Amino acid sequence: MINALANHGHLPRNGRNVLASDMKAAMAEAGVSKALGALFVNTVYNVHQTKEDKSKINFLTRFWTTVRDPWTLLSAMGMRRPDQKDASGRPVLDLDQLALHGAIEHDVSLSRRDFAQKEGNCAPQADLIDDLLAASEDKKVITREELAALRRRRIETQREENSELTYGPLQHELGCGEIALILSVLGDGKKVPYNYVEAFFREERLPIEEGWKRRWWWTVGLFEVKMIVTKVKSLIGLEIK
Repeated sequence: MINALANHGHLPRNGRNVLASDMKAAMAEAGVSKALGALFVNTVYNVHQTKEDKSKINFLTRFWTTVRDPWTLLSAMGMRRPDQKDASGRPVLDLDQLALHGAIEHDVSLSRRDFAQKEGNCAPQADLIDDLLAASEDKKVITREELAALRRRRIETQREENSELTYGPLQHELGCGEIALILSVLGDGKKVPYNYVEAFFREERLPIEEGWKRRWWWTVGLFEVKMIVTKVKSLIGLEIK
């Protein structure tokens, strides 16, 4: 979605030095609510910290940092480097940093290889997009059930093919959240037009030419996405540890 928004000019087309405010405004162009947009943006604009990084900081420093900015509790999912600021001192991010493994990015993507696989986790893979579109039985819509079945197959395949797979409850939540966003941003929560998905994944653009319009009357919010995630998890049915 972020690439699609950049391709439409809602974000810098070169993907460099993107301000948080611009990222939030771009997500609103896709019909995402302010609250859900803020959750995503405020999380990824954290300075990325590993467990090892945090262990080097004493308790009082961590405590006061959290008091000043509660979003730092999610710093493990942040993607920004400490020095990434513009001339005015405002935090910026390059879009290719969204591929930072182990933050928001995760294994078992619907359109990318896993981090440990030779093709890498950044570029879309044509065969995986073919599989995604092939999930549709009638080639008119792709349903919630079909997307859930596809994710189940992807999980099972990657468990066999990637000995370094990292896919636990957090990654499963994020993966099902991606399905929820596809269904809610491009569709009605239960299904999405086939040609919308094809344009979105093959050409990384919003399917405006195919008739898509962003939701004005009721933006896509956290509660709606969470409800769809819960349903998708139930349909997948796998135990994720």
